[in-house]
Amino acid sequence: MPFTKVVKSKAYYSRYQTKYRRRREGKTDYYARKRLITQAKNKYNAPKYRLVVRFTNRDIIAQIVSSEITGDKVFSAAYSHELARYGIKHGLTNWAAAYSTGLLLARRTLAKLGLDESFEGITEADGEYKVTEKSEDDRRPFKAVLDVGLKRTSTGARVFGAMKGASDGGIYVPHSESRFPGFDVETKELEAEVLRKYIFGGHVAEYMETLADDDEERYKSQFQQYLDDGIEADGLEEMYQAAHAKIRENPNLENPEKDTKGKEHWKAESNKYRLRKIGREERRKNVQKKIAAAHS
Repeated sequence: MPFTKVVKSKAYYSRYQTKYRRRREGKTDYYARKRLITQAKNKYNAPKYRLVVRFTNRDIIAQIVSSEITGDKVFSAAYSHELARYGIKHGLTNWAAAYSTGLLLARRTLAKLGLDESFEGITEADGEYKVTEKSEDDRRPFKAVLDVGLKRTSTGARVFGAMKGASDGGIYVPHSESRFPGFDVETKELEAEVLRKYIFGGHVAEYMETLADDDEERYKSQFQQYLDDGIEADGLEEMYQAAHAKIRENPNLENPEKDTKGKEHWKAESNKYRLRKIGREERRKNVQKKIAAAHS
């Protein structure tokens, strides 16, 4: 056989550079992103909105985002740490909190667009599979496509909780029921009661009751913050129901308190810790002061 040079050798791969920075960092799936942001040419530069859901260790971030040439533009956002003002102070990263965050985002977005009265969504969550449809005056709903990022889309994943909350809140998010908790693979049907249990934190309540019976010491340590606020397993559903009602009543951001102290006060505070440059004469005077202090 004639000699053939191996182009893609070990040295080749050691020098290989992935095209996009966020792909190199493992932050963006560009194969999925291309299909999420590509808009039909006959839409004439109309924005294509995405429901972006991201999870951190202590927070859930839900955003309505559109893509432009200069980058992504956030239209509206909601965070699970905002749920404290609606009565949900603990478990801000569980399935029920994801649903509440999605509901908050949907109501806030529709209020911003003036569509909150036309599209109320599902006022009382029952776990049934429903998609937002046209209003009575034949007006189409606000549409957003779910963007899961690098999150695994296994059945029962929390990202689908946020999607369900946004859908129940009145946003049209194209989806099926196959990834919700309670979906039976064999019968291809969704058990609404199971999904409803997750929406109102029933799975957390069951775990609390089990842990209280089996290991009381661990129960007190793990749910100490719940117990300090007087929240027990049988009160979780009422807490989430009340929170959903408050979200629908006022989904808007809180007005930040006006700064009564003024800019000059905070400028003086920051200058206390800021090093400033000094001239030669001032340095010389400082040295003379130190010498005089040492001799005295």
